[in-house]
Order: sequence, then C-alpha cells, then structure tokens
Amino acid sequence: MTRYTSVLDLVGDTPVVDVSALSPRANVSILAKLEGRNPAGSVKDRVAVSLVNAAERDGLLIPGKPDQILIEPSSGNTGIALAMVCRLRGYHLKVVLPSNVSPERRQLLLAWGAEIIDSPGSEGSNGAVRLAQSLSAENPDWIFLYQYANPANPAAHYTTTGPEILRDVPEITHFVAGLGTSGTLMGVGRFLKEHKPETQIWAIEPPSGEMVDGLRSLEDGYIPPIFTDNHGAELLDRKVVVRPKESIEWVRRLTEVGLFAGISSGAIMAGAVKCALTIPEDQTATIVTIVCDDGWKYLSTGAWSDDIDDVVERAKRIIYF
Repeated sequence: MTRYTSVLDLVGDTPVVDVSALSPRANVSILAKLEGRNPAGSVKDRVAVSLVNAAERDGLLIPGKPDQILIEPSSGNTGIALAMVCRLRGYHLKVVLPSNVSPERRQLLLAWGAEIIDSPGSEGSNGAVRLAQSLSAENPDWIFLYQYANPANPAAHYTTTGPEILRDVPEITHFVAGLGTSGTLMGVGRFLKEHKPETQIWAIEPPSGEMVDGLRSLEDGYIPPIFTDNHGAELLDRKVVVRPKESIEWVRRLTEVGLFAGISSGAIMAGAVKCALTIPEDQTATIVTIVCDDGWKYLSTGAWSDDIDDVVERAKRIIYF
C-alpha cells in the first residue's frame, strides 16, 4: 500500500464508478467521479490546494511566516477545504459565511480551526461575496484568494480532474457538472475540448430565484469572473435547469447504486438523466458526472428521511451547501 507524506497528497485521483443502472436508456452509460473521496470530503479540496499553492508561488503567502491571514467567502465546501489546507500550512483563515448555513458546515469549519464571520443569511452566498470584498478592501494585509475570480480554480480541474477523466473514461461523449463558481466546468471543459473536441459540456443550474444546494443561476445577478474569463458561454454546449425537488429525488435515487451523496450531486445526476434522454436509441453515449461530495454534511436536511416537499421548503430558509 502506498505511504503518503501528507494528507494533501491524497487530494485528487478519485475513483470513477459505473452508475448506468440509473440511466433511462440502455444505449447510454453514466459514470460518476467520486469527489467525496478527497480528504476534506469534496471536489473543492482540489481548488483549495491550487489556490494556496498559487498564492505561495506568486509570493502572496510566505510559508512559515507567522500571522498571515486569508479571507474567503463560502457557504460550504470551499471554506472547509481551505480550512484544512490552512491548518496544515499554518495560515489563519477567516471564512465569511451566511448566518443560515447548516450546523454541519459551521462545525466542520470550526473543527479545522477557521474563524467565522457571519454575513446576512437573507443575502445568501452573493452577500457573503460582497462582505468579503468589503473586508478585504478595508484590510489590505489580508490575503483574498477569491475562488470566483482566481484562475487557480479552473486550473485545478484543467491539470487534474480533466486528465483523470479522459484517462479513466477515454470513450466519454458528454461531461455533465453543476454551475457554481464554474471552476469545474471551465477547467474540465477546456481540457476535454482541447483533447477530445467532440465531447459535449453540459452545465446544470437551478431556475432563477430558486436554490439548489451548491449551484447558482447566472440570471440571479452574479456571474463568476472565471466564467467570463474562460469564455464560458462559448465553451458550454448546453445548460439544463434542475429544480430543488428534482435534486432531492435524485440524491435519493443515488442510494440505489450505493452512493450517499450531497444534494448538488442529485441535481447533477438529474441533469445527466435529462442528457441521456436526448440520445437517439440508435446511438451510444458515455456520460461522466461529478459527485461533488458525500451526504454526511447534509443529514440535518432530512433529505433521505423527511417528506420531500418539507425538505424543499426548509431549504429556502437554511443553506445546506
């Protein structure tokens, strides 16, 4: 068995599992890349390592120097992943967090030693971004990595996730992922388009004004700079809308193939099924999806046990991603 020097060496190279039992078409295979196998539990581990490595490489962070402070807005996995990396690298992390996040998110950030700055829950993740930008401007000695605009975000997926997918699933025809910061779609999408141009890149987003955990609609007033910087509108072949109830339905369906996943993964799987339904029966296709994280951080949602309409209603008040 391989021996690792640091837990950070475990980031990436995640497994791919065949979940074609959920495909609505016998001629369409669906494969899921299990990002919950990263050490802090999500696809954002890749981004966190990339952000900190880039900051050190560019001289924004100096390893071993005391009292260096980072600030980052997050309502979930990026903050948790950054907290892990900062704990290991010796940096102090301040996470601007909407006040109505789930208790699991808050507890995990505290477990990794992050300092939490609350932003108004009614303003969601966009409000956290605005407050972090304001605090960064007021405190120029703080390091603001800003995952929404930092090229190290999509670079993490261009250099690791994309190559891993093409290595493990060379027959890929479609890549389906959620639209959040857009880092996964931009990085993996650009790599696949360069190395297998016929691959279709599909983005999953919620309807404007509705919340699907971990995803955002570009029509809600904030377009991540990395989306425009990477010509996202041209890179994507299609955007598919998935509603909150569909996300819960499909996160439950994932347990049929043994996957206990986070709610955004349910949305992505719902999108993958919609993608599969567009494939003519006389053609074959191989869809690769991202299972962004595991379900342990979502138990308080009741997503697997409560009435589905109650879960959807509750998610309007509490941020679970």
